[in-house]
Amino acid sequence: MNRFYRVMAPLYVAVAAAALAGCGTGQISQTADQASAVNGASATAGDLALRDVRIQAVQTGDALESGQTVDLVFVATNQSIDTRDELTSVSTPIGKVSVTGSKSLPPGGTLIVSAPAGPDLPIAPASKALPEVAEASAAAATVTLDEAISNGLTYDFTFNFKKAGEIQLAVPISAGAVSHR
Repeated sequence: MNRFYRVMAPLYVAVAAAALAGCGTGQISQTADQASAVNGASATAGDLALRDVRIQAVQTGDALESGQTVDLVFVATNQSIDTRDELTSVSTPIGKVSVTGSKSLPPGGTLIVSAPAGPDLPIAPASKALPEVAEASAAAATVTLDEAISNGLTYDFTFNFKKAGEIQLAVPISAGAVSHR
């Protein structure tokens, strides 16, 4: 019987090792399809990526009414290593979009579009980090509403870039960071 165990033991070990090695084969992790924990929408067109695109506004009543101005916040990254791009326009059926500041996206660069800082407002957090980001540009965008909008819904926006072309996406409303006084 001792001889039987000496001959069969390596075979049992080999079968067990093969079975254990194949345990994870073909499995999909539980987090594979989860979206990142950001408030806004995202889209990609070629080498250009739009991330965390959102209308930043605090809704205190039934809706944000026509005539009000709200902020449009997003980050655009140019993932090309040799082609410059530029944001040429942003449009939406809910109002007129105004973008001020640099709209340039150098190769490997980032364009951070945040809420404008006013005389009584602190500098936008994303703009504070710009000196630490190589090839980063900053801009501010506002939307003057032609119609009432409300939290819980998304609104169609079209972003136009010189090289990447047109990117359309549905943009949500986010209250964003609000300072309590």
